[in-house]
Amino acid sequence: MEMFFHGFMQRAFQASFLISLIAPMLGLFLILRRQSLMADTLSHISLAGVALGLLIGVNPTWTNILVVMVIAFVLEYLRIVYRTYSEVSIAIIMSAGLALALVLMSLNDGGATLSINQFLFGSIVTISKQQVWILLGLTVMIGLLYFIFRKPMYVLTFDEETAFTAGLPIKMMSILFNVLTGVTIAVIMPIIGALLVSAVIVLPAAISLRLSKSFHGVILFGIIIALIGTSSGLITSYELGTPPGASITLILIIIFAFTILLKYIMRHLKLEKLFNRSDGS
Repeated sequence: MEMFFHGFMQRAFQASFLISLIAPMLGLFLILRRQSLMADTLSHISLAGVALGLLIGVNPTWTNILVVMVIAFVLEYLRIVYRTYSEVSIAIIMSAGLALALVLMSLNDGGATLSINQFLFGSIVTISKQQVWILLGLTVMIGLLYFIFRKPMYVLTFDEETAFTAGLPIKMMSILFNVLTGVTIAVIMPIIGALLVSAVIVLPAAISLRLSKSFHGVILFGIIIALIGTSSGLITSYELGTPPGASITLILIIIFAFTILLKYIMRHLKLEKLFNRSDGS
């Protein structure tokens, strides 16, 4: 219990709680829109934002947010240009972001390597009060936007042509969703790490899709799963000295595997009962 007396661990658990609230919302829409890889793309772009901040001597969080907001518009433009081959835009942006990050990192002096590693793999020590407050504001904003625009987003997600016919601003909604996803990734990168932040956003929703058929049920289960995964991951990271992002991701993958196995066993037992019932009749 001594971990809870450390300020950095208190901030880490506060951040993980807020991440658990918003990750299932964003993750579910990413999965349903078949844009799961977009989160991975934005995390690569975020590295360029971090490298830029370290190069010019500005807080990397702010340059990170600025870069992903710009790229959110570019992603939507490329998605329209390559409408039939939407994965092309993701491949282009991912490659460009990683290349830019590597170039900017090479221009930094050797002292910036440690900071880059912290953003790559995550570090519970680097979370500041400012980042927690930013994450809190972001959580409130995403929560409000979800409750206000959940029905239009639902229509946009499943039938973009119907949404356009209904007069919904589909381009602006897609851009806003990309921006919110990118800003969320930029803010939670220090705790999760750029390499695994997309997994932490997508996995809770992917797991809860196996447990519930309703839209709100998936988000509710996703929040619970995310809370279990992030909390357990932080405790594991503190006790074993492992990267928090890797610890959280592995626990979520274990939960995912357990869910698949449980569903398989339940389906097998149900089929066996039906077989025995028909055999007995």
